[in-house]
Amino acid sequence: MTLVILAAGMGSRYGGLKQIDPITKTGEFIIDFSVYDAIVSGFDKVIFVIKKENLEVFRDTIGKRFESKVKVEYAFQELTDLPEGFSVPEDRVKPWGTAHALLAAKHLIKDPFMVINSDDFYGRSAYTLMAEHLSSAKASDLPCYAMIGYVLKNTLTENGTVSRGICVTDEEGRLVEVTERTAIRAKGDTAVFVENGVEHETSLDGVASMNCWGFTPDVLDKIERGFVEFLSADHADKLKCEFYLPFAVCNMLRAGECQVKVYLSRDEWYGVTYKEDKPYVSASIEALKESGVYPEKLSD
Repeated sequence: MTLVILAAGMGSRYGGLKQIDPITKTGEFIIDFSVYDAIVSGFDKVIFVIKKENLEVFRDTIGKRFESKVKVEYAFQELTDLPEGFSVPEDRVKPWGTAHALLAAKHLIKDPFMVINSDDFYGRSAYTLMAEHLSSAKASDLPCYAMIGYVLKNTLTENGTVSRGICVTDEEGRLVEVTERTAIRAKGDTAVFVENGVEHETSLDGVASMNCWGFTPDVLDKIERGFVEFLSADHADKLKCEFYLPFAVCNMLRAGECQVKVYLSRDEWYGVTYKEDKPYVSASIEALKESGVYPEKLSD
C-alpha cells in the first residue's frame, strides 16, 4: 500500500513552508507523524507531491528520515502540467488544486493508496482504518473507495476561519456528497460559514472531510477525465479556480462510477492553518508522546 502526501501547497495563510516547521521539542514535523503512523499501519511506500524547486530542502529535511524504513518517491506538481490542448491562462500563478496534485503522482502509483494533506495531523486510527479498507480493495465496475471523516467541531480553530468539506452520508455510511464551505468558524453552539456574502449555519457535530482518502489506481483515469472537463468549463475566475479532490470524487458519485465508504476517526485531528495554532498542536502531540502513543523521538 502507498501513502501519497500532498505537500505542494503555498501555505499562504501560515506565512511559510509549514511542512518543514518543527512541531515538537525533538524537532519533528507534522508530516513525520503521518509517515510514522502509515508505516506502523502497514504502508510500504510514500510518495511526496511537492514543488520541484523544493526538492532538495524537502528531501534533506524530511525524505531522508524515512528512506531506510520505507520506499520514498517524489512527484512534482507543475502549473504547466496540463492535458493536450490546454494552456495556463496568462498571469495565473496559483496551483490547480489537490486533484491535479494527485495526478502528478499517477506514474508512480501502482497499488491501493491513501491520500492526505502534508500539514494535517490525522491520528493513528485514520491509517489503521484505511489500511484495513485498502488491504481488501479491488478495482471493479463499481469500485468502493474510502474517506476518513472527522467531527466538524474538532477541526475548527480559534485563530481564524477555515475551509472544510461538509459531508452527507446515507444510512450505510456511504458518502452522498461533499460540499466545500469556506470561512467556517464556531459561533456559540453551532458553526457558521459564509457563502456569497451571506452567513449560514451548519452543525458542529456534522462530518467534515479533511482530505483523507483511499483509492485503487483506477481512480486516476477518472480524475484525469474530470480535469479535462474542469478545464473546459467556463470559470468566473480562471486565475484562481482549483480542481479539488472532493469535487472530483463527488462528480464520480453523481455519475455512478464509484461508492465511497466513510469511516469516522476515533482520534483528534490537529492542523496548523495559522501560526497561532502551533502552540496548541505542539502541546497536544507532546501529550500523545507522554501517554505512550509515540516514542520520545520518532527516529528511535
